[in-house]
Amino acid sequence: MNNVISDETIEYVGILAKLELSDEEKEAAKSDMGRMLDYIDMLGELDTDGVEPMSHAFPVQNVFREDEVTGIDMRDKILANAPEEQDGMFVVPKTFD
Repeated sequence: MNNVISDETIEYVGILAKLELSDEEKEAAKSDMGRMLDYIDMLGELDTDGVEPMSHAFPVQNVFREDEVTGIDMRDKILANAPEEQDGMFVVPKTFD
């Protein structure tokens, strides 16, 4: 284990996470954090020449359709669902005087 986590670091992380840790939990957290950092160091040693960076494990494409104006006037169909309409607009209760 190359990365040794100090007691102060565990205390600080506990404060940031708003956790109250017992002494046993602090020791377990130190061990876990050290192992995580060791693993990250090991990943840093890998040869990644020729490997393209990616943001997702699977190829992701835009699945949204193009936004196209259809030019169809649907005002009458939309207003047919309104409980009350006047002059081609929805009538709603007043919210202020």
